[in-house]
Amino acid sequence: MAEPVCHRFALCSFDGGTTSPALQMGGEISRVKSRLRLSVRLGGAIEAVRLSPPVASPSRQDGLWSTTCFECFWGVEGERPYWELNLSPAGHWNLYRLEAYRDGLRPEPGYDLPPHRLVRDAGGLSVHLDLRLPPAIPTEAPLQVAITSVIEDRNGRLSYWALAHPGAEPDFHRRDAFLLRL
Repeated sequence: MAEPVCHRFALCSFDGGTTSPALQMGGEISRVKSRLRLSVRLGGAIEAVRLSPPVASPSRQDGLWSTTCFECFWGVEGERPYWELNLSPAGHWNLYRLEAYRDGLRPEPGYDLPPHRLVRDAGGLSVHLDLRLPPAIPTEAPLQVAITSVIEDRNGRLSYWALAHPGAEPDFHRRDAFLLRL
């Protein structure tokens, strides 16, 4: 059996850090057969970040990207459909399937429980995920992956974080920014 592929990553802000110069984001992602494992850490001056307080009963919600939200995108290499996962610091979440670039967004069925765990400490906020991949993805199919985040500061300004920003505007859906291979 092949060893799981694991990638460490660091995210950069679209504006080169001018909006949030004292923040750092990074983590690790791996795939073991049909499971995706992701850990993301937001560190630095997180007191400047608007973080929704944790809720007792997290739920599946739309529009999480309008404030601080951790995201992961993936698609099978060479195929048009892809998935978007949103994870809120409050614990809310959603998993969508898209048929092609920004087309056909719909919730992926079969997911009822929050797929992640949040850990807040003096140094930052960590998100840990162990997700069963959707059944439409064959176990051995190579995945292209993007890790992204929207960060809202206490003044309501948004900054956009990703592995890379290949366009003139922040656009997490661009497949040329799905840089990791699992």
